[in-house]
Amino acid sequence: MPQSDANILVSTEWLADHLSAPDLCIVDASWYLPNAKRDPALEYKEAHIPGAVFFDIDEICDTESHLPHMLPKPEKFAARVRRLGLGDGNRIIVYDGAGVFSAARVWWMFRVMGHDDVAVLDGGLPKWLAENRPTDDMPPRPRERHFTARVNTLMLRDAEQVKDNLNTMSEQIIDARGPKRFSGEEKEPRPGLRSGHIPGSRNLPFSQLFNDDGTMLKDDALQEKFTAAGIDPSRPVITSCGSGITAAILQLGLLRLGNRHVSMFDGSWAEWGSSEDLPIETGPAQ
Repeated sequence: MPQSDANILVSTEWLADHLSAPDLCIVDASWYLPNAKRDPALEYKEAHIPGAVFFDIDEICDTESHLPHMLPKPEKFAARVRRLGLGDGNRIIVYDGAGVFSAARVWWMFRVMGHDDVAVLDGGLPKWLAENRPTDDMPPRPRERHFTARVNTLMLRDAEQVKDNLNTMSEQIIDARGPKRFSGEEKEPRPGLRSGHIPGSRNLPFSQLFNDDGTMLKDDALQEKFTAAGIDPSRPVITSCGSGITAAILQLGLLRLGNRHVSMFDGSWAEWGSSEDLPIETGPAQ
């Protein structure tokens, strides 16, 4: 059965009505690709939804990994979000400045760490601003709150697990990158990566999951998108992308359709494309 949107996405109207709720915490998780030439931390300081704290994806990560913004150890995650005032018993709403983009990654991180009471703002900051809703530039002063990290390993896959899955394809693999990157026609934006995709994977660019106003498609339309990409939303799925950001958007859509058997290949193409020991395919999905 499809999940209640309140467990996954909340509307701008809902958030506006609940801004003063005592246990509600708002998180600005903005992050942009380098070619966007945007500074998310600076933009946050200039204007954010009242009370929001800033979550730095490139710092609350495994900074010892050569791969970008990999999931940190639970101890680090707990320490960082505790300082942001995010902890047990909080209802957490995550948004970003692109609409629904990097917010999905942070939503997924909280869920992996065992905190399920978290949702993404549908349409994000652009929709909030378009509706002339309030922002401020006041730095919040969060009170530290204990966060209990319980890592859900069922939501994670590493390169070896993905490689082993190629023999059985017991878990479908879906890639959120654009079609030309998936097919190998377009070079990867990160240097040193091969072009192509994981053998047997399917392609559903994350942008196809949204309406023109930046909100996510309703259930029937979402179902059609996954089905057209060759994915059965009722069967187990591994999501992937360039570096683990937009793969979380596919997770958002699949959970909305009621699929609780979804994991992410956290290293995504940044890891797979950099290793000559891992097989690749080019061309459209077979």
